[in-house]
Amino acid sequence: MGDMFRSEKMALCQLFIQPEAAYASIAELGESGCVQFRDLNEEVSAFQRKYVNEVRRCDDMERRLRYVESEMKKDEVTLPVLRPEEEPSAPNPREIVDLEAQLEKTDNELREMSANGASLDANFRHMQELKCVLENTEGFFSDQEVINLDVNRKLDPEDPANLPGAAQRGQLAFVAGVIKLERFFSFERMLWRISRGNIFLRRADIDGLVADEETGRPVLKTVFVAFFQGEQLKQRIKKVCTGYHAAVYPCPSSHAERKEMIKDVNVRLEDLKLVLSQSADHRSRVLNSASKHLPRWSIMVRKMKAIYHILNFFNPDVTGKCLIGEGWVPTNDISTVQDALARASKVSESSIPAFMNVIETNEMPPTYTRTNKFTNGFQNLVDSYGMASYREVNPALYACITFPFLFAVMFGDLGHGLILLLFASWLIIKEKQLSSIKEEIFNIFFGGRYIIFLMGIFSIYTGFIYNDVFSKSMNIFGSAWHMNYTRDVVQDENLKYITLRPNDTVYKTYPFGMDPIWQLADNKIIFLNTFKMKLSIIVGVIHMIFGVSMSVVNFAYYKKYASIFLEFLPQVLFLLLLFGYMVFMMFFKWVVYNDTVEGPLSPACAPSILILFINMILQGSQDTPEPCKEFMFDGQKSIQQVFVIIAVICIPWMLLGKPLYIMFKRKMNGAPAPKPQSAGGEGHGEDDAMGEIFIHQAIHTIEYVLSTVSHTASYLRLWALSLAHAQLSEVLWNMVFSMGFKYDSYIGGILIYVFFGAWALLTVGILVLIEGLSAFLHTLRLHWVEFMSKFYEGAGYAFEPFAFKTILDVSEDD
Repeated sequence: MGDMFRSEKMALCQLFIQPEAAYASIAELGESGCVQFRDLNEEVSAFQRKYVNEVRRCDDMERRLRYVESEMKKDEVTLPVLRPEEEPSAPNPREIVDLEAQLEKTDNELREMSANGASLDANFRHMQELKCVLENTEGFFSDQEVINLDVNRKLDPEDPANLPGAAQRGQLAFVAGVIKLERFFSFERMLWRISRGNIFLRRADIDGLVADEETGRPVLKTVFVAFFQGEQLKQRIKKVCTGYHAAVYPCPSSHAERKEMIKDVNVRLEDLKLVLSQSADHRSRVLNSASKHLPRWSIMVRKMKAIYHILNFFNPDVTGKCLIGEGWVPTNDISTVQDALARASKVSESSIPAFMNVIETNEMPPTYTRTNKFTNGFQNLVDSYGMASYREVNPALYACITFPFLFAVMFGDLGHGLILLLFASWLIIKEKQLSSIKEEIFNIFFGGRYIIFLMGIFSIYTGFIYNDVFSKSMNIFGSAWHMNYTRDVVQDENLKYITLRPNDTVYKTYPFGMDPIWQLADNKIIFLNTFKMKLSIIVGVIHMIFGVSMSVVNFAYYKKYASIFLEFLPQVLFLLLLFGYMVFMMFFKWVVYNDTVEGPLSPACAPSILILFINMILQGSQDTPEPCKEFMFDGQKSIQQVFVIIAVICIPWMLLGKPLYIMFKRKMNGAPAPKPQSAGGEGHGEDDAMGEIFIHQAIHTIEYVLSTVSHTASYLRLWALSLAHAQLSEVLWNMVFSMGFKYDSYIGGILIYVFFGAWALLTVGILVLIEGLSAFLHTLRLHWVEFMSKFYEGAGYAFEPFAFKTILDVSEDD
């Protein structure tokens, strides 16, 4: 937890590496994941860098890998999943040559098999369609038609009947083929139009589905035969067939020739089936062999490409015998980087070892907060608002407790909290098995499993405080109230209500949480409303005061001591003297006013805190009956006037204090030269023009004064959601589950199960999921706006080290 108070210290390091050891050095640094490299060749285009050819080689290998993987997906070949300890390291130069040759061989072999397979499939499909044409056209011909019907018949040019212009009566020709059934009717109309009705078209549907040659999907097809006269009409028909993607096949008119042709086609089909089967077996063997190595090849190529990409960031020295690079390194990991460089120099057998220097810079370093699987979820919530400035106080450390607590204030139910706890416990116990699931929605819950776990624990705690279990109460310690009425009074039909006064009926204090007797009280909602409303204001003011106080830690670290007096002090005074005082009045009213005394301190004379606070701001007053008093203690009016005056003074203090200090400082030291904004600045540096400083400070002051009021009221959402959650839970119990208790016979026993199922489903779906998500979002807003805005700047940028693990995880997500 100590590492989470601030981001880690960073150092800008300069690396000097020999070219022969550069590849091995970057590989070792990629395994350690400790360096964020800077691009020293930003002006150089990607095509002019030193290792551009190596990057292209990696791109070519990635292309081949993608093709091989796509072929495996077509054949539904499963790839083995590598465990983290089985992942290969970055390949050395000799392994790169072997890997490239192996990939090229596999790629070429698969492409050749795919081309041959496509040709064989096309031939097989055409043979099947030809067979269908020959078989389905059997009923279109008869032996008597052979004399005057022949598609292959050649006309004798010396025959007078065949001269141009002569009638060709009695000589019918035909075209046979296969077309998609959905296109046939349009095809038929087109033939009718081009021939003016001089074509006789017959069709026979093919049984079952046939693979489409264009898409490969199964479609319905039909065999057609078009009878016609004349060579010119034949050419038109063939053009229409081409336009409709209809396949035309030769079909003899003689029955004997067709029968002989069918035998020939059947022989060729059997041969093609044998060849296709052998080709499929060979393809399966190649793909299964490649699948055993493909995950390793993919990891090796990605690592190799990442290494050469980082090497393009390096700049060669003047002599060209050394590569110089720069990068940010956490100071705690400098020794790790040095060890990695030493190992790389030893592996590459370099004559001069690589070394690293820490250089001074005024540039703001990246922000890096070291987390574990428990704190990572909370850190992600904070980073979603904005990355912390370098070495700024990290709100995630406190959000580990305040976030689940504020959630539980709105979600206070022991039963619902137990459901959250059980769900989160299952996610934590099955952590290793569930981490392999890549479904997006599930990963959101899985990533926040420890947040849900704490939210469940705190909801159980607040459920004990509210004494609320699925809208019912538990009488664990025995009620502190006792009945002081006789049986006759209680059973009086004319008596509508029984009033229990604390002075007469309370004999002890309920040890923990809410007394269960409030579950039976008619004024339950009124009592819980006032209790939860005041509780939400108290929690909110404490939360905001803590946020303002954290700004002192930032000012002290960045050595802005003047800001402690000119910004923090007026801010905390303004908050404490107004809303802190209101919280004090709540506790004072609870302690002083009770039912054991009469007169001004009796409960009937207790003043309204809201009216007192409004009169304090507006300097008003109210009339009170005797013996009650307007104020809760002597001198309260004078104290309130002093508090209001000091709070009003704090406004110009915040508005003019810092600008006047900067102006005075400039006059004493002279006009300084502009300097880069330092880390932890307020968005506007002290070297800006005075006009900009005054405007910025005015905006900051107006924002703080107005937000102090609005943020305090914003914490009332704790009360509103808690009340809504409790009432909705009670409605579900009374309107759903309790309906099963109204039947006494065996039917009632059956209905209890039915109503319980409906109640459980609605409870989980509405109260746990929807209400839980609503409470989560409201809690997130309270942290982002009401708490973190008091001290958190969030103007930094994330530390993104060169790490193979990150690169491989991103590749898997893509």
